[in-house]
Amino acid sequence: MALTGDKTFKIEFDASGMEALLDGLGQDAAAAIRPAAQAAAQVLYDRVKQNVAALGRETGNLDASIYQAHSPENSRPGQREQYNVSWNHRKAPHGHLVEYGYLQRYRYYQDNQGRVRPMVRPGMDGQEKPGRRASQAEKDAYYVPLPTPKQVPGKAFVRSAASAIPAAQAAAEEEVTRRLLKKGASLDY
Repeated sequence: MALTGDKTFKIEFDASGMEALLDGLGQDAAAAIRPAAQAAAQVLYDRVKQNVAALGRETGNLDASIYQAHSPENSRPGQREQYNVSWNHRKAPHGHLVEYGYLQRYRYYQDNQGRVRPMVRPGMDGQEKPGRRASQAEKDAYYVPLPTPKQVPGKAFVRSAASAIPAAQAAAEEEVTRRLLKKGASLDY
């Protein structure tokens, strides 16, 4: 750095060493993106599993259905990686009822196998039960309705895991830092 005659500063900086460092970091940083995304997903996955455990266990299907999966169709290697954390809708089709709540219209009972089933009106035994797309009137004629439908509130086990996002971000940053320091990069600024 030098002061020129017109009282302005002239700065010369040889960035060739820095360019090499940044080029090296660029490749190493790109290689660290997917492991960092997975580290963040792991934190969220663990929180969702913890939330499901706090709900209490009925059959264990909901807990067994929680997953984290890399999404290659929504990722660009070296630039952006996406992991999904949710529940498998085939293993636990009731997951959305737990997460968002539902309106209970009918009386229920527990059968000999421990399954919860809607009560069928007397005289309807042996009749074909209404399908999913049956009208409300057909269902009301078949099942025993409650005097007043009951709103069952949701227990957000996935949405409430958003409180772990700062910890997930910290895990991702820690993974990137660990990988870059392993390659010998100095992160002093």
